[in-house]
Amino acid sequence: MKVAVTGASGFIGRHVVAGLEARGRTVVAVRRPFDAPVMALALSGVGVVVHLAGLVSAPREQDYFTANVEGTRAVAAATQAAGARLVHISSLAAGGPAPASAPRSESDGDRPITAYGRSKLASERVLREMRDLRWLTLRPGVVYGPGDRALLPLFAMAMRGYLPLVGRADASYQMIHVADVVRAVAAAVDSDAAGEAIYVGHPQPVGIRDLLEGVRDAVGTGARIVRVPMPITRVAALAGDIAGAIRGRRMVINSRRYVELAAEGFACRVDRLRERLGIVAEVALKDGLSETARWYREERWI
Repeated sequence: MKVAVTGASGFIGRHVVAGLEARGRTVVAVRRPFDAPVMALALSGVGVVVHLAGLVSAPREQDYFTANVEGTRAVAAATQAAGARLVHISSLAAGGPAPASAPRSESDGDRPITAYGRSKLASERVLREMRDLRWLTLRPGVVYGPGDRALLPLFAMAMRGYLPLVGRADASYQMIHVADVVRAVAAAVDSDAAGEAIYVGHPQPVGIRDLLEGVRDAVGTGARIVRVPMPITRVAALAGDIAGAIRGRRMVINSRRYVELAAEGFACRVDRLRERLGIVAEVALKDGLSETARWYREERWI
C-alpha cells in the first residue's frame, strides 16, 4: 500500500516518512498547494493519507484557521475523491487543558484555550461533516526528539547555566518522544479504526520542574532552575504584545502564550491509544531527552 504524507519536511513528518519506509511502505510526500489537480495527481494509487501539514505559530488567529482548517478541508476532499483513508494529526490542544489529577479523555467535552487549539478542533469537525470519508484523528501531546525546535530553547538555556521555570509550578504535560508518535501513526495506517479521535502521549504526565530537571541532566551543565513569578510573566507577555505589534511578528512570550502558561497543564488519558491501536509509549523521558541532547550537539544546535 502506498501512503501519502503532507508536512513530510517538518520535524514529525521527516520521522514519519522514515518510519513508514522502514516498515516497507512506499511514501509519497505531498506539498502545498493542496488544490484539486495537484492532489489528484499526488494521491493516485494511494491507500492512506497522513495529514501532518499545519501551522503552529502565527501572529493572527485567522492565519491558523486558513492553514489548519481550509488546508485540512482540501486534503480531506482529495482523499475522499481518491477513495483513500485519512489519518489526521491534530493536537491535545484541540481538547484543551487538564491537570494530571484529572487528565482529559476522548469522551470529555473539548474546550481549547488557544487559537491553535481552536483551529485544530475546527479541522476535526471538517472530517466529521464528510459522511463518506474514512478518517481517524490522532491528538499528540508535546512531541519532542531529534530535530525538534520547540524545546531547543530550553536546552540552549541549560547550556548557559540557567533554566527559567515559567508558568504554573504545578502544571503537568503529556510528553511523547517522536519515535513513539511514529509507532502510533504506523499503527493508525494499518488499523481499521475510524471515525474517532485518539490521544497520543506517554502514560506518565511530566511536571514542569521534572521536565526542566530532565533537560538539565541531559546536557550535564548543572544549570540553575529559576522560578519566574506569574505577575512578571504577565508583564513580559504584555510587553511581547507591544513588541509583536511593532515588529509585525509573534514574540516568544505574549498574551496568547500566557494563557497556556497560566493553565493547569495539558494532561490526557491514553487508554484508547492502547485499546484501538495497541500502542503504549516506550521511550522514557530521561532517555528521550538524553538522545535529543546528543543529537543537538552532533548537529551543533547547542
